[in-house]
Amino acid sequence: MTEEKTILEAGWNLDNSYACLPQSFFTSQNPTPVRSPKLIILNNPLAISLGLKVEELQSSDGVAMLAGNKIPEGASPLAQAYAGYQYGNFTMLGDGRAALLGEQITPQGERFDIQLKGSGRTPYSRGGDGRAALGPMLREYIISEAMYALGIPTTRSLAVVTTGESIIRETEQPGAILTRVASSHLRVGTFQYVSQWRSDEELKILADYTLQRHFPECKDNEDRYLCLLKEVIKRQAQLVAKWQLVGFVHGVMNTDNVTISGETIDYGPCAFMDTYDPGTVFSSIDMYGRYAYGNQPNITAWNLATFAEALLPLLHEKEEEAVDIAQDAIADYADLYKDNWLKGMRGKLGIFNEEPEDEKLIANLLSMMQKYRADYTNTFRALTFDKPEDTSLFGNEDFTKWYEHWKARLSRQQEGKDSFQELMRSFNPAVIPRNHRVEEALEAAVKGGDYSVMERLLDVLACPYVYSDKQDDYAALPRKSERRYRTFCGT
Repeated sequence: MTEEKTILEAGWNLDNSYACLPQSFFTSQNPTPVRSPKLIILNNPLAISLGLKVEELQSSDGVAMLAGNKIPEGASPLAQAYAGYQYGNFTMLGDGRAALLGEQITPQGERFDIQLKGSGRTPYSRGGDGRAALGPMLREYIISEAMYALGIPTTRSLAVVTTGESIIRETEQPGAILTRVASSHLRVGTFQYVSQWRSDEELKILADYTLQRHFPECKDNEDRYLCLLKEVIKRQAQLVAKWQLVGFVHGVMNTDNVTISGETIDYGPCAFMDTYDPGTVFSSIDMYGRYAYGNQPNITAWNLATFAEALLPLLHEKEEEAVDIAQDAIADYADLYKDNWLKGMRGKLGIFNEEPEDEKLIANLLSMMQKYRADYTNTFRALTFDKPEDTSLFGNEDFTKWYEHWKARLSRQQEGKDSFQELMRSFNPAVIPRNHRVEEALEAAVKGGDYSVMERLLDVLACPYVYSDKQDDYAALPRKSERRYRTFCGT
C-alpha cells in the first residue's frame, strides 16, 4: 500500500504555516498506511465547527484520511521536533508517533492543528513502534471531550479509527489512531529544543511565529518577548487553577506536555480525584509524587521557569539583565494562580464578593474533606443543593461550625439564595469522568466491541453542569475494590 494524495469533498481548508519554519524544527514525513482502517467514533459537533462534512468523513475516503492512508489536498505532513524535562531530566524528544497534517482554517477564520496520533514511526520514535492502542486513544477521546465540556482549555478529539493491526503493549492489543485538534502543538519543549541545539536567530523565528499565531496583541510591543513570557505565564496559571478546581490530576507534567497556547495536552496517566487528598497520584511511574494533585501549581511554576530560561537570549542581550527580567515575570505566577484559584473556590461556595476570612473558610473545608476522606466533587455537589447531610462530613462538630460560618458568610451578600446557588452550579460539575466509569467503558469497547457504554458516558459528560437525573448514576462513588486506581504512560 502506498500513500496518495486525495481530494475530498469534506471541507478541508488546510494551511501549513509551521512547515514554513526552519527545517530543523521538524521532519517532513507522511503517516505509515495501515491495513484495514475502521471508524470507531467521530466527533460530529467538532467536525462541523471546523468546517468539515460529517458524511464525507464517514466515507471510505474519509476514514482512509483519518487513518493516514490518504492525505487530503493541501496537507504537508510532518513530525515536530522538541525537547523536554521529563521528571526533571532534560532530553531530546519529538513526535515519535504523530503526524501533523496541517492547520485547518475554519469558516470563522480560526486556525487549528490537525494531528494523527499513532500514525507510525518517525525519526523521533526513540525505538518505539510509532503506533497506539485502541484503549488509550478512546481514553484520550473521553477525557479531552469531558475537559472541554467542563470549560477547561484543552486539545480535542475529532475521531478514533482502528487500524486492523495489532500492537504489543505487554499484551497484544488492537491498534488505533486518534485525530487530535489543537490551537497548536507548540510546547515549552519546542522552545527548549531550539534554545539548546539551534541558533538564537532560529529562537527568534520561533518566538515571532508564536506571537503571530497566539499573541498578536504582543507582536508590536517593544518588549514583545517579555510579553510572550507573561502571556504564557498567565494562561498556565489560569489552566492549572481550573485543573485544581475540578480535581483533575494530569499525571505527567513534563515540559514537553506544557502548551504555549494554555491548552491541556497529553491524556496519558491523567485521572480525576475521588477522595480529596493533595497527595493523590495515579501514574504508575510517579513513585515520589512529583506530579501529585497538590504539587501541580508548584510544578507549573518550575516548568515556566524553564521556559523563561529558554527565552533568555531574547529578553536582553546581557544575560544577567535577562535573568532579572525573567525572574520578575515568574514572580507574578504565584499571585496569578492564587487569584484564579480563589475566584473559582469562591464560586464553588456561592461567594460573589471578597472578604479577608474567605481563605480560612476555604482552607478549613478542604482540611475537613481530607480528614474525613470526603469525595471532592460530590461534597461541592451536596453544598450546591444545600444538602450537607449528603456528605461524609455531616454529623461532625467541626463541620457543623464550618457550615454555620459559611451560611453567615452567604448572608452578608446582597445576592439571594437563588443567585448564589446558580453561581455554585456554574462552578461545581454534577458529574466528572469517574475513573471506574471510564474503565468500564473502555473494557466494553476493547474487549467486547461494545461502544454503547462509552457513548452513554460521553452523552452524560457533555453537559456536566445541567444537574439532570440521568447524571445520578454517574455521580455514584466507586466500590472499594475500584478505588485503588493506577494509570500508565506510553499511551
